Amino acid sequence: MNFKRLFLPIVLPLLCLAMPALAQDKVVTGKITDAKDGSPIADVSVLVKGSTVGTRTKADGTFSLRVPAGKDSLELISINYTTLTVAVGEGTISAALEQSNAALGEVVVIGYGTARKKELTGSVVSVGSKDFQKGTIVSPDQLISGKIAGVSITPAGGAPGAGSVVRVRGGASISGNNDPLYVIDGVPVAASVQSIPGVTNPMAMINPADIENITVLKDAASTAIYGSRASGGVILITTKKGRSGKPVFNFNSNVSAGKAMRLVDVYTADEIRARVNASGDATFINKLGTANTNWQKEIYRTAITNDNNLSVTGAVKKVPYRISVGFLNQDGILKRDHLDRYSAAIGVSPKFFDDHLKVDINLKGTISKSTFGNQDAITSALTFDPTQSVYSGKSEYGGYFEWLDGTLPSTNAPKNPVGLLNQKFDNGQVNRSFGNIQFDYKFHFLPELRANLNLGYDVAKGWGGVFVPAEAAASFNAGGSRTKYKQTVNNRVGEFYLNYVKDLKSIKSNINIVAGYGYYDNLTHVFNYPTLKANGDTVTTVTFLDDKPRNTLISYYTRLIYTFNNKYILSASMRTDGSSKFSPDYRWGQFPSVGLTWRMNQEAFLRNVDWLSDLKLRGTYGVTGNQDGIANYDYLPVYTSSTVNTALYQLGSNFFYQTSPGKYVVNLRWEETRAFNVGFDFGFFKNRITGSVDYYKKKTKDLLGPISLPVGSNFTNITVANVGNMDNEGAEFSLNAAIINKKDLSWNVGFNVAYNKNTITNLTQTTDSAYAGNPVGGITGGTGNTVQIHSVGYSPNTFYVYKQVYDQAGKPIEGVYADLNGDGAINEKDMYRYKSPFPKMVYGFNTDVTYKKWSASVVMRANVGNYIYNNVASNLGISSIINNTNRFVSNAHKDLQNTNFANNQFFSDYYVQNASFLKMDNLAISYNAGRVLNNKVGLMITANCQNVFVITKYKGLDPESGYTGTYPDVYPGIDYKFYPRPRTYTLGVNLTFN
Repeated sequence: MNFKRLFLPIVLPLLCLAMPALAQDKVVTGKITDAKDGSPIADVSVLVKGSTVGTRTKADGTFSLRVPAGKDSLELISINYTTLTVAVGEGTISAALEQSNAALGEVVVIGYGTARKKELTGSVVSVGSKDFQKGTIVSPDQLISGKIAGVSITPAGGAPGAGSVVRVRGGASISGNNDPLYVIDGVPVAASVQSIPGVTNPMAMINPADIENITVLKDAASTAIYGSRASGGVILITTKKGRSGKPVFNFNSNVSAGKAMRLVDVYTADEIRARVNASGDATFINKLGTANTNWQKEIYRTAITNDNNLSVTGAVKKVPYRISVGFLNQDGILKRDHLDRYSAAIGVSPKFFDDHLKVDINLKGTISKSTFGNQDAITSALTFDPTQSVYSGKSEYGGYFEWLDGTLPSTNAPKNPVGLLNQKFDNGQVNRSFGNIQFDYKFHFLPELRANLNLGYDVAKGWGGVFVPAEAAASFNAGGSRTKYKQTVNNRVGEFYLNYVKDLKSIKSNINIVAGYGYYDNLTHVFNYPTLKANGDTVTTVTFLDDKPRNTLISYYTRLIYTFNNKYILSASMRTDGSSKFSPDYRWGQFPSVGLTWRMNQEAFLRNVDWLSDLKLRGTYGVTGNQDGIANYDYLPVYTSSTVNTALYQLGSNFFYQTSPGKYVVNLRWEETRAFNVGFDFGFFKNRITGSVDYYKKKTKDLLGPISLPVGSNFTNITVANVGNMDNEGAEFSLNAAIINKKDLSWNVGFNVAYNKNTITNLTQTTDSAYAGNPVGGITGGTGNTVQIHSVGYSPNTFYVYKQVYDQAGKPIEGVYADLNGDGAINEKDMYRYKSPFPKMVYGFNTDVTYKKWSASVVMRANVGNYIYNNVASNLGISSIINNTNRFVSNAHKDLQNTNFANNQFFSDYYVQNASFLKMDNLAISYNAGRVLNNKVGLMITANCQNVFVITKYKGLDPESGYTGTYPDVYPGIDYKFYPRPRTYTLGVNLTFN
């Protein structure tokens, strides 16, 4: 058979038919840029509309794509940008995408849904990844520092993984938790996870490299949908998701070096020798050494950090995915302090039933391994004799020089700082996994109605131990110590809501209704272990091997957003929470809110004003609650069993454990905050200039506070009850401007300022004019000393001190204070309320400049009106500490030269010092090299400096050092044993493969 003759008649017609189609296939090239500054945008999904064909832009914003026959348009999709459809023409495509974060049409994540920014009724601010802080960032809260008006983020020290004290509009409690509620991909983070042992800061177990967006809900109308946990504000964290297109690999690596900016000002060895020799006391002169040891330099070091993150983003058969892994290796500037963090994240977003069912699966896991440096060395380095060497040349006590009382280490002398570091082995590990699966179904028969089911979890296990050898001077008399701990957390979340959105064009209206149910179960398992000596001998035993505290919250919520004529918007919500922390009679609370918005620029008299892009007036009112200051079982009578050597009852020759009742209050209830907010948003010149102004007032009632109880009415004389009220008032202003917006040059500036004032209005169940208030703010020095007070008519934590008297030279006179009440005697009746630790004004400033491939950015912050009690100076700045009664030589704070105090004057207002400051937080420079290695790899190089400089009048180490303790015992405004924040220099490289 002649196959050629048979083949040609069949194939040739097919080829003829196919040739026109083949001729229509074309390769399209183009470049995608940012409409705001003209910079190239990498990783934009370029999809042929109506098909699965697509690609991604390279680091320089360019792409090349073969477009099938019959297709004439492309969709350009990128997170934080508005999706754009462009026609396929004959030439190269040049397209500019609008940033959704700057566009009024931006869809903003809010509680249980989204809303267009232009239609928001509340005070809501969203920051995208492009605007995050740069450099060595290990905790999510640091990403938005200085970026949002009314959100104060104070670093809690320089330890590896250290977090921050975050306050939204100043907080609303004096004894409860003022931290905001964090919600990650729709899963609220319970307070129990925030206190798990084995890690410095549990929030640092969330890798900042996995975060796409952070939204802060500030006013009550926005936060009330979260009810009893929202008085401190709500922070919504959205992590990065998968995107359609070919796989894109991204590798980012940063290497940084950090060093203490300043050291505490204490005497040098020669200065101590001079002072001791001048005293003429042979006992102390004979104890002087010949060394010149700077103990602070002995315990601190240059800390090296390496942070590496690798991710791949793409889609498999229309299923977008993102997979990432990260490794953080961070040294602390305190020797032996170290953190290793291993993280992984998986996100998958499939769609089913013609895209009616969307499924989001987010899984994240972190392993944190910490070696904790002994922070007791920080204070010991300030007081230990600088004339002594680190090592004694002997074998006792590990070879370290120590002060002895006879042949044993002195119990009253400070211990060798280097010995404290090297003879304490404190290690902890936390494994944490959290995530959720969310089903969002749009009904086939009613597409306006969606059903959303969100199932989430947050589980963690923290364990570790501390070992101090028997030879260590710090525990020599106790035979050393060996302790361990273990705790697990198992939190579950189940939420279901219906969302109905409908355009009613006949009446120019849109309605958006949400109604849902939430279940939140928080279980903690605490394991108890005996305390042992270094050799394993038991010091104390445990009565119970474990404890399982648990609390459950059940919620019902609903919200209506009604828009009329695209100009007038009404938002109203109601949430009902029931908590197991309260007795059945007080278990349920209601948290309503209402908001109104008038889009003034849509009115006829403003619609044609060319330079006016946006003008919106907002007003809101809402109620939120706070339950985190209440323990799980405070309303129940709880009995506690004694342990060995604490409380045993003797019957005959036998000893028995005692069981003692604890305090309880049956009628405990929520702290409740009622808040009003009014504000307006504006935009000029096509939103080249945007901003907002807000005024708010909050009234919190049923504050938790200590009260005295009549004898015999309870099992204690003081307990915590709902007795207080507090007012909170403030104003905020923010402004953002694109000053220059050209192809090769752009310059953007952002500024924000916030004013806040808190005033306690009630603290007692009955009026008592003689009641000064609740003493708080414990200090180091003496026994039970406090320098702050909660008083009616004043800010919480107001300093409560004596008014110092000064001589003609301006020097404080030791022990001489003003007789403020004029009764001829100096006593507690002459103490007065002086200054607040909270700033009156908080400022933020950021700017960035881009010229061709180069970019530079700056972030600055300032606080004005805040004061700190310098406990370092008050405790150590006295002459008697050098030649002390315990007969050893010690060092002193150089504030002694200003005061010449011989003895401690803890309650002098001299030590309450102005801590206002201006800080440059961040200075960054980057170079976008574009495609390298034969156009296969996108390369960006970055250089960064954090904690660049600070301008302040504060005499201590850091004007932001005034937070001591951990929740719930956080005392703002007291500076002691502060872990210095380093100045950090970072070099980074970012590689993109696609």
